[in-house]
Amino acid sequence: HIVLSEQLKNHEVKKTYLALVRGIVKENEATINMPIARSTKDRKKMAVDKKGKEAITHFKVLGRYKGKYTLLEINIETGRTHQIRVHLSYIGDPVHNDPVYSKKTCDDFGQFLHSEYLKFVHPITGETLEFRADLPKQFAYFLESLEKSN
Repeated sequence: HIVLSEQLKNHEVKKTYLALVRGIVKENEATINMPIARSTKDRKKMAVDKKGKEAITHFKVLGRYKGKYTLLEINIETGRTHQIRVHLSYIGDPVHNDPVYSKKTCDDFGQFLHSEYLKFVHPITGETLEFRADLPKQFAYFLESLEKSN
């Protein structure tokens, strides 16, 4: 546990996420470097706050759809609670179907944020381990429908 914690602390664990956001992200690649803390308005939420802890999110655009959505590949340097959701909402492009950080009505399919890839060194064997996870069905179907109508 200590070794894995150290890998996380030293940014040696590689995590990649996919997010479908509402809005057209203008930049093809960017970094959001804004501190995050518990919201002073709603204790159940997190928020960008200059008094918060450092939070760094890198993203790259993978696709833009019908003037309404953007698919992002996201890598995080830090691991703050709700970091990706808070950062994307802060820049005005919230995760699609996010019931907490989006001001839009959401359906029952869950937010369209997916942990796609994880890579780290096993603390005992020293072996590099890599894991990939397929998109959830509802996310994949929605994305497929956007691609067809694009």
